[in-house]
Amino acid sequence: MELANFPAEIDFLQRVWRYASRFNTQLYNPWVVIVELLVVGVVVYTVLRFLRGTRGARLVQAVLMILAISFLVVQTVAREFKLDRINVLYPYFLAGVFLVSLVAFQAELRRLLIRIGETRFFRSWAADSETVIEPIVRAASRLGVNKIGALIAVERSTELGAVAETGVSIDAELSCELLETIFWPGSALHDLGVIIRRGRIVAAGCQFPLSESAAADRALGSRHRAALGISEEADAVVVVVSEETGAISVAEQGRLRRNVSSDGLREIMVEALIHPRSEQESKRKAGETSDQSAEQVTTDGTSQAA
Repeated sequence: MELANFPAEIDFLQRVWRYASRFNTQLYNPWVVIVELLVVGVVVYTVLRFLRGTRGARLVQAVLMILAISFLVVQTVAREFKLDRINVLYPYFLAGVFLVSLVAFQAELRRLLIRIGETRFFRSWAADSETVIEPIVRAASRLGVNKIGALIAVERSTELGAVAETGVSIDAELSCELLETIFWPGSALHDLGVIIRRGRIVAAGCQFPLSESAAADRALGSRHRAALGISEEADAVVVVVSEETGAISVAEQGRLRRNVSSDGLREIMVEALIHPRSEQESKRKAGETSDQSAEQVTTDGTSQAA
């Protein structure tokens, strides 16, 4: 039995030696190989970190499992037993997996392109951001005291034109009184979201996409999930007021900060609209705030109309 395995072990060692010997040839500069491996590692790490906590992470696991199994089958079974048809069809199979991955990851790819467009080089913050903050803070505070639900998205560099089309066009100057009127119980537009662009209310009654992130708390109501959903697809700052508790929350870059005070809301909006932090710093601070309020999770009983 040991003699039977001996040739296989020699063949494996020869393959490893041939691979290692490439580093000594002029065609394979060791430093070039190291740089290539580092680049591949950085790309893989970035993709996995971007997909962490989303349904895309499970899709990546499935695709990698399919590729690994297919590679093992082709490299071992097909080549060992000279199954030429499988060897010929394997490249077409890889092309099919690639096309299916594009369809399966279309939401994640769209979000990635949006994130790339959110770099500071492409950003142009509105000059009237300061006039946006105070009316929203006052309106959110008054709505919270009266336990009236609200969902307000403030655009930054990414316009929410497609989402605005799902609601009613208003194009009115932003004011605290107008926001309170829109979200007042009994109003035709109070259940859905409002979009604000450059100091004006663009539309109300807008249907925001619900978050499908696996990291989202199951106790969150549809308003909070809608806030997370729109913040995952765009760089908007979303303010949520719970109808059950009157608590104010802020969603940004797929992170939700719960139970924010009026002064805290003003500080967050100033940082987001006037003095934007780096993405990593914003996520770190959002994560710290989420951890601190994890024990105070409450259910938002409101619902969005379909």
